[in-house]
Amino acid sequence: MRIDGIVSSGLGRAHIFMSQEHYQEQFKKIIGQNAWPGTLNVKVEGESLTQYQKLRVTAGLDEGNASDVDSHRIKGFDRDGVSFGGATAFLGSISCGDGRHDCAILIPDLTRHEDVVEVIAGIFLRESCDLVDGDEVSIVLE
Repeated sequence: MRIDGIVSSGLGRAHIFMSQEHYQEQFKKIIGQNAWPGTLNVKVEGESLTQYQKLRVTAGLDEGNASDVDSHRIKGFDRDGVSFGGATAFLGSISCGDGRHDCAILIPDLTRHEDVVEVIAGIFLRESCDLVDGDEVSIVLE
């Protein structure tokens, strides 16, 4: 599955969740390393939005046709009376600029994003790929 989209800014809150040790331990098992404490937001439309919606069905957020891409469960947890929800990850690679990097699409159980893909990787993708809002990227899922 291939998803193409446009880099866009988020709310800047992903680092709060991504830096949690409980999540990082699970990311390490899934992507083979700790994840950069943040996400790259990629706005999708057209066929890429249709493909993303299939991932959302697989993640249990929507009804309809599910994707046949393997999913990996990220378990939620409670810490100090605060609940941190689970998520579903889909492994792949992102092509940006002249490079290609291992990544995963992360779909939190509680998300407001319906047309924005959240991408995680072991590196800071914006910096490593020299990305700014409006740049095009391609994500290929395994």
